[in-house]
Amino acid sequence: MDALKYVLLLLALAKYSESANILYVVPFTAKSHFIMLRPIGLELARRGHNVTVITGNKEPNPPPNYHQIMVDKKEIWELIGAGGRPNVFSMVNVPAEKFHEGILWKGGIAFTELVLNSTEIKAFLAKDNKFDLVISEQFFQEALNLFAYKYNAPLVLVTTYGNCMRHNIITRNPLQLATVLQEFLDVRDPTSFWGRMRNLYFSMYEYIYWRYFYMEEQEQLVKKYLKDLPQPVPNLYDVERNASLILVNSHFSFDPPTAYLSNVVEIGGSHLSKSDAKLPENLQKVLDNAKHGVVYMNFGSNVRSSELPEDKKKAILNVFRRLKQTVLWKWEEDILENKPENLVVQKWMPQKEILSHPNIRLFVSHGGLIGTQEATFHGVPIVGVPIYADQYNNLLQVQNIGYGKILEYHEIDEETLYNRVNEVLTNDSYRKKAKEVSRRFRDRPLNALDTAMFWIEYVIRNNGADYIKNPALELSWVASNMLDVYAFILILVLGVVFTTVKILSIVLSLFKSKDSKKQKKKRS
Repeated sequence: MDALKYVLLLLALAKYSESANILYVVPFTAKSHFIMLRPIGLELARRGHNVTVITGNKEPNPPPNYHQIMVDKKEIWELIGAGGRPNVFSMVNVPAEKFHEGILWKGGIAFTELVLNSTEIKAFLAKDNKFDLVISEQFFQEALNLFAYKYNAPLVLVTTYGNCMRHNIITRNPLQLATVLQEFLDVRDPTSFWGRMRNLYFSMYEYIYWRYFYMEEQEQLVKKYLKDLPQPVPNLYDVERNASLILVNSHFSFDPPTAYLSNVVEIGGSHLSKSDAKLPENLQKVLDNAKHGVVYMNFGSNVRSSELPEDKKKAILNVFRRLKQTVLWKWEEDILENKPENLVVQKWMPQKEILSHPNIRLFVSHGGLIGTQEATFHGVPIVGVPIYADQYNNLLQVQNIGYGKILEYHEIDEETLYNRVNEVLTNDSYRKKAKEVSRRFRDRPLNALDTAMFWIEYVIRNNGADYIKNPALELSWVASNMLDVYAFILILVLGVVFTTVKILSIVLSLFKSKDSKKQKKKRS
């Protein structure tokens, strides 16, 4: 018995000695971001690390080694001066340039300033904290990456949206613009000539504006709110460029297979790896008793179905009325008039748990990445209505693979919606393909969350693991792209061609002169 206690004590001490102080910077308040990022912080705490989280979403029952520093509560629409929350369906026609200018860049600056000026954040930064690692969400909050410099700790970045084109550019990861789209650009035919041209143009446009204008505004926030840093303070571009690791919310079984550097790791579906949540009793009963199965409709946390125009709402209700399946719909208001008998509405739906139920036959979605991954993980076919950002790209992948169909927002009427829904429900090929993609999405040496844990702890164990960064970062842009070598070869080839042409011209001129002399002799 004493020997067992001794072994347990040694194990406890070993775990304690390996634990790290981690600062987890995930302040953005969007529910979808929180759903994906939350399990990473909690799992690190579960593994014995001391985790301090800068967040806009409060964890109700955190473990004792999970410390929350709260961002002041303000809506992003208030910060960007939108005059209140807009009807998100109005963003359907907004081009990617305007979406970046009006929402992502404007909102990014405003929200970063909100974080740095928040009461709890300022008090936290004034303390003498020490951290072994800083993990920061890669979402237009670059000034916050400087916490890694402040605490002399390696930096790990994590995306909620998959591939990050500008990060690929600055770390000199292969761009593969013919097959890999800029993350928030919607292109109807990505591999066509004009689709590839559009991708090249927008990737360069976004990078140049971000690099030379947006980052300068982030630098101004550093000077305003982080004044006591040791000098000289590195610029934010170099801080991100030298990040030890970036975890991207994608996986090659669904997303386009992409060549990534050693320190770019796919963790798509990490929020699905471990879950002990259960369905509420009322929904469990509805799903269990649905003898024809269930159609589930949810446009995500940012898009409200209750804001649909009257004609589209009426068309959707008429389609539901024609279905034999039970329908679940996230409806954000207390009353829905003219509701069919087979329709169940709630203001919030536990989506992950609903999609895991075997009676789900179809997911009608807006194409957000988190929901798309949840449907993919559980093998549920999709009919998708994209609204903005990456949603069309996600749904195009679903449609091209063969387990769903796209329905453009402007196409929504009763017959079009019914035909699209009925096709996916009655054609078994969609369900079979969904199950196939689910199997390959899950088929990994480690689940997505454990993969994230391994690489985060790898960076900690190896003091930042500088050796897994791209060695091309030590070279100039010209040298890393071999432009000097190609230029030398080109000059050499041109020199050889020029010399050859010159010699041939001299030889030909000699022959011509001899011929002319012979002709003169003949005449004489």
